[in-house]
Amino acid sequence: MQGRVIKGIAGFYYVQTEYGVYECKAKGIFRKMKIKIIPGDYVTIEVLSQEEKTGNIETLIERRNELIRPVVSNVDQALIIFAAKEPQPNFNLLDRMILLMKEQRIDIILCFNKCDLITEEEKKELEMAYRGSGCKLMFASARENAGMEELKKELVGKTTVLAGPSGVGKSSTVNLLQSGVCMETGAVSEKISRGKHTTRHAELIAADDKTYFVDTPGFSSLYTLDIEKEELKEYYDEFLEYNGHCRFLGCLHYKEPDCAVKEKVAQGEISRLRYENYIQILEEIKNKKKY
Repeated sequence: MQGRVIKGIAGFYYVQTEYGVYECKAKGIFRKMKIKIIPGDYVTIEVLSQEEKTGNIETLIERRNELIRPVVSNVDQALIIFAAKEPQPNFNLLDRMILLMKEQRIDIILCFNKCDLITEEEKKELEMAYRGSGCKLMFASARENAGMEELKKELVGKTTVLAGPSGVGKSSTVNLLQSGVCMETGAVSEKISRGKHTTRHAELIAADDKTYFVDTPGFSSLYTLDIEKEELKEYYDEFLEYNGHCRFLGCLHYKEPDCAVKEKVAQGEISRLRYENYIQILEEIKNKKKY
Protein backbone atom coordinates (compact mmCIF):
# COMPACT_ATOMS: atom_id res chain seq x y z
CA MET A 1 0.00 0.00 0.00
CA GLN A 2 1.28 3.48 -0.85
CA GLY A 3 0.85 6.52 1.37
CA ARG A 4 2.39 9.73 2.62
CA VAL A 5 4.09 10.33 5.96
CA ILE A 6 2.22 13.10 7.75
CA LYS A 7 4.05 12.95 11.08
CA GLY A 8 6.94 11.20 12.78
CA ILE A 9 7.30 10.92 16.55
CA ALA A 10 9.63 8.80 18.68
CA GLY A 11 10.22 6.18 15.97
CA PHE A 12 6.56 5.99 14.91
CA TYR A 13 5.45 7.29 11.52
CA TYR A 14 1.84 8.16 10.72
CA VAL A 15 1.13 7.36 7.07
CA GLN A 16 -1.93 8.77 5.29
CA THR A 17 -3.36 6.27 2.79
CA GLU A 18 -6.62 6.05 0.88
CA TYR A 19 -7.82 3.72 3.67
CA GLY A 20 -6.92 6.03 6.56
CA VAL A 21 -3.91 6.75 8.77
CA TYR A 22 -1.57 3.87 9.65
CA GLU A 23 0.88 3.89 12.56
CA CYS A 24 4.11 2.44 11.21
CA LYS A 25 7.68 1.62 12.15
CA ALA A 26 10.49 1.86 9.62
CA LYS A 27 12.24 -1.37 8.68
CA GLY A 28 15.80 -1.85 9.89
CA ILE A 29 17.27 -1.33 6.43
CA PHE A 30 16.59 2.41 6.77
CA ARG A 31 18.71 2.62 9.94
CA LYS A 32 21.49 0.56 8.34
CA MET A 33 21.55 2.85 5.31
CA LYS A 34 21.19 5.94 7.56
CA ILE A 35 18.04 7.04 5.74
CA LYS A 36 15.68 9.15 7.85
CA ILE A 37 11.97 9.13 7.08
CA ILE A 38 10.51 12.66 7.30
CA PRO A 39 7.05 14.24 6.95
CA GLY A 40 6.08 14.64 3.32
CA ASP A 41 7.75 11.41 2.20
CA TYR A 42 5.84 9.10 -0.11
CA VAL A 43 6.33 5.50 1.04
CA THR A 44 5.03 1.98 0.56
CA ILE A 45 3.94 0.09 3.66
CA GLU A 46 3.35 -3.50 4.67
CA VAL A 47 0.06 -3.70 6.59
CA LEU A 48 0.42 -5.59 9.87
CA SER A 49 -3.12 -5.07 11.18
CA GLN A 50 -5.99 -3.70 9.14
CA GLU A 51 -8.10 -3.43 12.27
CA GLU A 52 -5.48 -1.60 14.36
CA LYS A 53 -4.17 0.25 11.29
CA THR A 54 -0.52 -0.61 11.94
CA GLY A 55 2.25 -1.41 9.49
CA ASN A 56 5.89 -1.23 8.49
CA ILE A 57 7.43 1.21 6.02
CA GLU A 58 9.05 -0.88 3.28
CA THR A 59 10.30 1.58 0.66
CA LEU A 60 10.88 5.31 0.31
CA ILE A 61 9.84 6.86 -3.00
CA GLU A 62 12.39 9.33 -4.36
CA ARG A 63 11.93 12.86 -2.97
CA ARG A 64 11.21 15.78 -5.26
CA ASN A 65 12.79 18.16 -2.74
CA GLU A 66 13.76 18.26 0.93
CA LEU A 67 13.71 21.23 3.28
CA ILE A 68 15.95 21.62 6.28
CA ARG A 69 13.86 24.16 8.19
CA PRO A 70 11.25 22.83 8.69
CA VAL A 71 12.27 19.22 8.03
CA VAL A 72 9.80 18.15 5.36
CA SER A 73 9.88 16.81 1.80
CA ASN A 74 7.97 17.18 -1.46
CA VAL A 75 6.81 20.75 -0.79
CA ASP A 76 5.28 22.98 -3.48
CA GLN A 77 5.20 26.40 -1.80
CA ALA A 78 5.21 28.41 1.44
CA LEU A 79 2.36 30.49 2.85
CA ILE A 80 3.67 33.16 5.22
CA ILE A 81 0.86 34.73 7.24
CA PHE A 82 1.31 37.98 9.14
CA ALA A 83 -1.31 40.22 10.71
CA ALA A 84 -1.59 43.64 9.13
CA LYS A 85 -2.40 44.88 12.64
CA GLU A 86 -2.95 43.49 16.15
CA PRO A 87 -0.20 42.53 16.52
CA GLN A 88 1.77 45.06 14.54
CA PRO A 89 3.88 43.15 12.00
CA ASN A 90 7.51 42.52 12.84
CA PHE A 91 8.91 43.22 9.38
CA ASN A 92 12.41 42.14 10.32
CA LEU A 93 11.07 38.71 11.26
CA LEU A 94 8.98 38.62 8.09
CA ASP A 95 12.00 39.34 5.91
CA ARG A 96 13.95 36.57 7.65
CA MET A 97 11.16 34.10 6.94
CA ILE A 98 11.16 35.15 3.29
CA LEU A 99 14.92 34.64 3.18
CA LEU A 100 14.68 31.19 4.75
CA MET A 101 12.20 30.04 2.12
CA LYS A 102 14.11 31.62 -0.74
CA GLU A 103 17.29 29.99 0.51
CA GLN A 104 15.48 26.67 0.07
CA ARG A 105 14.11 27.70 -3.37
CA ILE A 106 10.47 27.58 -2.34
CA ASP A 107 7.83 29.80 -3.98
CA ILE A 108 6.20 32.12 -1.44
CA ILE A 109 2.68 33.43 -0.93
CA LEU A 110 2.74 36.34 1.53
CA CYS A 111 -0.68 36.90 3.09
CA PHE A 112 -1.46 39.86 5.32
CA ASN A 113 -4.42 38.85 7.50
CA LYS A 114 -6.71 41.11 9.59
CA CYS A 115 -6.90 43.65 6.77
CA ASP A 116 -10.29 44.76 8.10
CA LEU A 117 -8.30 46.56 10.83
CA ILE A 118 -6.27 48.81 8.51
CA THR A 119 -7.06 51.69 6.18
CA GLU A 120 -6.66 51.59 2.41
CA GLU A 121 -3.62 53.85 2.80
CA GLU A 122 -1.99 51.41 5.23
CA LYS A 123 -2.74 48.54 2.87
CA LYS A 124 -1.13 50.49 0.03
CA GLU A 125 2.00 50.99 2.15
CA LEU A 126 2.28 47.23 2.72
CA GLU A 127 1.81 46.62 -0.98
CA MET A 128 4.48 49.17 -1.87
CA ALA A 129 6.94 47.57 0.56
CA TYR A 130 6.53 43.97 -0.64
CA ARG A 131 5.39 44.16 -4.26
CA GLY A 132 8.99 43.74 -5.46
CA SER A 133 9.94 41.02 -2.97
CA GLY A 134 9.29 38.11 -5.31
CA CYS A 135 6.40 36.87 -3.14
CA LYS A 136 2.83 36.48 -4.40
CA LEU A 137 1.16 39.16 -2.27
CA MET A 138 -2.36 38.65 -0.92
CA PHE A 139 -4.60 40.47 1.58
CA ALA A 140 -7.28 38.76 3.64
CA SER A 141 -9.46 38.87 6.73
CA ALA A 142 -10.24 35.51 8.31
CA ARG A 143 -12.65 37.23 10.68
CA GLU A 144 -14.72 38.59 7.79
CA ASN A 145 -13.96 35.64 5.47
CA ALA A 146 -12.54 38.11 2.95
CA GLY A 147 -9.95 37.00 0.41
CA MET A 148 -10.32 33.35 1.41
CA GLU A 149 -11.55 32.09 -1.96
CA GLU A 150 -8.67 33.74 -3.82
CA LEU A 151 -6.19 32.28 -1.34
CA LYS A 152 -7.77 28.84 -1.50
CA LYS A 153 -7.27 28.71 -5.27
CA GLU A 154 -3.54 29.07 -4.69
CA LEU A 155 -3.43 26.14 -2.25
CA VAL A 156 -5.68 23.47 -3.79
CA GLY A 157 -3.78 20.40 -4.95
CA LYS A 158 -0.49 21.56 -3.43
CA THR A 159 1.63 20.92 -0.35
CA THR A 160 2.06 24.26 1.41
CA VAL A 161 4.38 25.09 4.31
CA LEU A 162 2.74 27.46 6.80
CA ALA A 163 4.80 30.05 8.63
CA GLY A 164 4.04 33.04 10.79
CA PRO A 165 4.20 34.23 14.40
CA SER A 166 1.50 33.54 16.97
CA GLY A 167 -1.55 35.77 17.11
CA VAL A 168 -1.73 36.48 13.38
CA GLY A 169 -4.75 34.24 12.75
CA LYS A 170 -2.85 31.40 11.10
CA SER A 171 -5.06 28.62 12.51
CA SER A 172 -8.33 30.42 11.82
CA THR A 173 -7.19 31.20 8.27
CA VAL A 174 -6.24 27.59 7.55
CA ASN A 175 -9.46 26.27 9.06
CA LEU A 176 -11.45 28.53 6.73
CA LEU A 177 -9.50 27.20 3.76
CA GLN A 178 -10.48 23.58 4.34
CA SER A 179 -13.29 21.65 5.96
CA GLY A 180 -13.46 18.77 8.38
CA VAL A 181 -9.97 19.21 9.80
CA CYS A 182 -8.94 21.67 12.49
CA MET A 183 -5.16 21.92 12.18
CA GLU A 184 -4.72 18.25 13.12
CA THR A 185 -6.28 15.02 11.89
CA GLY A 186 -8.47 13.27 14.44
CA ALA A 187 -6.92 9.87 13.80
CA VAL A 188 -3.43 11.16 14.46
CA SER A 189 -4.55 13.06 17.58
CA GLU A 190 -6.11 9.93 19.01
CA LYS A 191 -3.06 7.78 18.31
CA ILE A 192 -0.70 10.37 19.75
CA SER A 193 -2.70 10.78 22.96
CA ARG A 194 -2.77 7.01 23.40
CA GLY A 195 0.98 6.82 23.01
CA LYS A 196 1.61 9.99 25.02
CA HIS A 197 3.91 11.29 22.32
CA THR A 198 4.74 14.97 21.97
CA THR A 199 6.53 16.74 19.13
CA ARG A 200 7.79 20.07 17.95
CA HIS A 201 8.51 18.76 14.46
CA ALA A 202 6.66 19.59 11.27
CA GLU A 203 3.50 17.67 10.42
CA LEU A 204 1.26 17.46 7.38
CA ILE A 205 -2.42 18.35 7.69
CA ALA A 206 -4.54 16.77 4.95
CA ALA A 207 -7.30 19.04 3.65
CA ASP A 208 -8.07 16.44 0.98
CA ASP A 209 -6.14 13.66 -0.75
CA LYS A 210 -4.13 16.16 -2.84
CA THR A 211 -3.97 19.25 -0.62
CA TYR A 212 -1.71 19.39 2.42
CA PHE A 213 -0.62 22.04 4.89
CA VAL A 214 2.66 21.71 6.76
CA ASP A 215 2.39 23.17 10.24
CA THR A 216 5.68 24.49 11.60
CA PRO A 217 5.77 24.70 15.42
CA GLY A 218 8.38 27.12 16.71
CA PHE A 219 8.96 28.64 13.28
CA SER A 220 8.57 32.19 14.55
CA SER A 221 12.04 32.51 16.08
CA LEU A 222 14.84 34.52 14.48
CA TYR A 223 17.04 31.84 12.95
CA THR A 224 20.65 32.54 12.07
CA LEU A 225 20.81 32.47 8.30
CA ASP A 226 23.27 30.16 6.55
CA ILE A 227 23.97 32.73 3.86
CA GLU A 228 27.30 34.36 2.96
CA LYS A 229 27.33 38.16 2.99
CA GLU A 230 28.07 38.24 -0.76
CA GLU A 231 25.02 36.04 -1.44
CA LEU A 232 22.46 37.91 0.65
CA LYS A 233 21.68 40.54 -2.00
CA GLU A 234 20.75 37.78 -4.48
CA TYR A 235 17.70 36.91 -2.33
CA TYR A 236 16.27 40.44 -2.66
CA ASP A 237 14.38 40.49 -5.95
CA GLU A 238 14.15 44.30 -5.77
CA PHE A 239 17.95 44.52 -6.16
CA LEU A 240 18.41 42.09 -9.04
CA GLU A 241 17.62 44.39 -11.96
CA TYR A 242 20.35 46.77 -10.76
CA ASN A 243 23.10 44.14 -10.76
CA GLY A 244 26.04 45.53 -12.69
CA HIS A 245 24.79 49.12 -12.41
CA CYS A 246 26.88 49.96 -9.34
CA ARG A 247 30.42 51.36 -9.59
CA PHE A 248 31.90 48.26 -7.94
CA LEU A 249 31.27 44.79 -9.34
CA GLY A 250 30.97 43.14 -5.92
CA CYS A 251 28.89 45.94 -4.41
CA LEU A 252 27.04 44.88 -1.26
CA HIS A 253 24.75 47.94 -1.55
CA TYR A 254 25.92 49.13 1.86
CA LYS A 255 28.76 51.65 2.30
CA GLU A 256 30.05 51.65 -1.26
CA PRO A 257 29.80 54.92 -3.26
CA ASP A 258 27.79 55.18 -6.50
CA CYS A 259 25.50 52.28 -5.58
CA ALA A 260 22.48 51.91 -7.88
CA VAL A 261 20.40 50.17 -5.18
CA LYS A 262 20.98 52.95 -2.63
CA GLU A 263 20.00 55.49 -5.27
CA LYS A 264 16.71 53.66 -5.91
CA VAL A 265 16.02 53.50 -2.16
CA ALA A 266 16.54 57.27 -1.92
CA GLN A 267 14.18 57.77 -4.88
CA GLY A 268 11.51 55.57 -3.27
CA GLU A 269 11.64 52.92 -6.00
CA ILE A 270 12.94 50.28 -3.55
CA SER A 271 11.31 49.92 -0.13
CA ARG A 272 13.38 51.64 2.57
CA LEU A 273 11.87 49.23 5.11
CA ARG A 274 13.11 46.20 3.18
CA TYR A 275 16.49 47.83 2.56
CA GLU A 276 17.03 48.66 6.25
CA ASN A 277 16.22 45.06 7.21
CA TYR A 278 18.70 43.92 4.56
CA ILE A 279 21.41 46.07 6.14
CA GLN A 280 20.67 44.73 9.63
CA ILE A 281 20.83 41.12 8.45
CA LEU A 282 23.98 41.86 6.43
CA GLU A 283 25.65 43.28 9.55
CA GLU A 284 24.70 40.17 11.54
CA ILE A 285 26.15 37.88 8.89
CA LYS A 286 29.34 39.94 8.77
CA ASN A 287 29.69 39.92 12.54
CA LYS A 288 28.57 36.30 12.86
CA LYS A 289 25.91 37.29 15.42
CA LYS A 290 23.63 34.49 16.62
CA TYR A 291 20.09 34.59 17.92
